[in-house]
Amino acid sequence: MNASATGCDVLVVGGGLAGGACALRLAEAGADVLLVEREAGAHDKVCGEFLSGEAASMLDDLGVGALLADAPRIARLELAHGRAAARADLPFLARGLSRQRLDEALLARAGERGARIVRGLAVRALEREPEGGLMARLSDGSRVRARRVVLATGKHDLRGHRRPPPERDLVGLKAHLALAPQAAASLADLVHLTLFAGGYAGLQRVEGGRANLCLVAPAQRVRAAGGFETLVAEIARETPSLSARLAGARLASSAPVAIARIPYGFVHRPGDAEHHDLLRVGDQAGVVPSFCGDGMAMALYGGLSAAQALAEGAPAQVHHARLAQAIGPAIARARTLEQVGAGALGRSLVVAAARLVPGLAARAAAATRVPEPAWRALVRTRP
Repeated sequence: MNASATGCDVLVVGGGLAGGACALRLAEAGADVLLVEREAGAHDKVCGEFLSGEAASMLDDLGVGALLADAPRIARLELAHGRAAARADLPFLARGLSRQRLDEALLARAGERGARIVRGLAVRALEREPEGGLMARLSDGSRVRARRVVLATGKHDLRGHRRPPPERDLVGLKAHLALAPQAAASLADLVHLTLFAGGYAGLQRVEGGRANLCLVAPAQRVRAAGGFETLVAEIARETPSLSARLAGARLASSAPVAIARIPYGFVHRPGDAEHHDLLRVGDQAGVVPSFCGDGMAMALYGGLSAAQALAEGAPAQVHHARLAQAIGPAIARARTLEQVGAGALGRSLVVAAARLVPGLAARAAAATRVPEPAWRALVRTRP
């Protein structure tokens, strides 16, 4: 972009799931929308890449549902701690699809529908304009004047709009793996979740014959391990069922990706002092513990909610209240489950309860999702 100021009705800061969904829906409605994404091209992100049933419905409504044809089906959960394990059917059909593939599809479709997409530039600051709206200052020195702004920067905070600090110093790590044939077959329709001291790890298939290994661990343990492969080996030694699936595995991505200081449990609550033209979506609006597997659905829902509020001319508080009502209880329940599993006794009890009480794991999965009435209200074509 050049140094002169560019104008738009809506500026979307960030091109992840929430930002892409919002820009796409706005462009379909004929809005003048500009999306600025800090990365110049397709890139990997720390994400479990677990697409729940409601996420699949929202993607279909956005016109990118064809991607799911290549996404492996996931119908069962395996929960493990040490040598103990429990299996349960999920209360919905899920899919495994990489963020790189999905994010790019949403951005491409948004561009096709008329959204302006600018890549390789970061928004450094947002300032209120005296006459209304906001001014964004970009990393190349250019400026964008926008009537309204959608903050969709994911886990990266924008100066002046930071979320509260996390309660625990956690690090998220992810890599795509090529599993040995027998191990890959054992994950045919299964997501494996391992609980360990201070964190958890998930393993599932994604498109292209790969598997996603995503974990959350205390920063101190990550530093002590000295590297991703060493850390994974330590965790696998504690859990035989995970160790068996990782035997003979090799990296299928260039390198693991990481993110630190994750404020799990955060939910943005509308306040009187907040700017009525600045709408938060995705992890800037709420951060659900990763093990529950609904972060992608919550991001899509937030993007659609923001787009509807913008289309209706409603203030940001309307969107934030709707979003907090829809995802706040699910995030709180997921946070409680995470805290129960923080100690060794709690982890053992969680796995034992899942094994001994039929349907308990399925009920927990259903309780940590975007409620069906909420997401259906924003989906135009009823699935």
